[in-house]
Amino acid sequence: MTIQNTRGRFITLEGGEGAGKSTQAARLESRLRARGFEAVLTREPGGSPLAEQIRSAILSGAIAPLGPAAEAVMFSAARIDHLRHTIRPALDSGKWVICDRFSDSTRAYQGALGNLDPQFLRELERVTVGPTRPDLTIVIDVPAELGLARARARSAFADRFEAEGLAFHEALRNAFLDIAVDEPRRCAVVDGAGDADAVSDTIWRIVCERLVESPEPSPEKKAAP
Repeated sequence: MTIQNTRGRFITLEGGEGAGKSTQAARLESRLRARGFEAVLTREPGGSPLAEQIRSAILSGAIAPLGPAAEAVMFSAARIDHLRHTIRPALDSGKWVICDRFSDSTRAYQGALGNLDPQFLRELERVTVGPTRPDLTIVIDVPAELGLARARARSAFADRFEAEGLAFHEALRNAFLDIAVDEPRRCAVVDGAGDADAVSDTIWRIVCERLVESPEPSPEKKAAP
């Protein structure tokens, strides 16, 4: 079987803090490139110059006092710029886009945990994302305590979300798992608690299973006339 390359594919990686999304996104991009596919590695919030500026404001905690609705709007503003300048041009040119977080993070962080009206988030996503939805979303699942330990080990400075308590991160984990249950055709859950190489192999297998062309039957397997 061969991976389709007739048009761009959009893959997102989601999960809580310390799940290993950034590591696995980079590994997936490398595997695609090693097989001759053009791939773009990007992230949210961020991924374009203006979106990176908004990222700094959000993760610093400057927006937090305005509440989850304001955070959701700021994430969406960054996403609009990201889609316009990075994601859509890459997809239109036939490239694969690998994105570390996307709209599911807004659903989980500001929706499930910020108690925002689901209809508000649906409308915000409709306006922001439109038809540019992921072909595949990998939800990397790790216990909240492990994810927090990883996040704190990599940096002495906790950002706006890493600084939240364990209960927040446990609820966040459940929010991502709920999204995967609700949309099984788009989402696949991967256990991220183990060795990074094994996680990478599992993700690659899922990508190959979900985003491949069906091979033509061999002559000996074709039905007789």
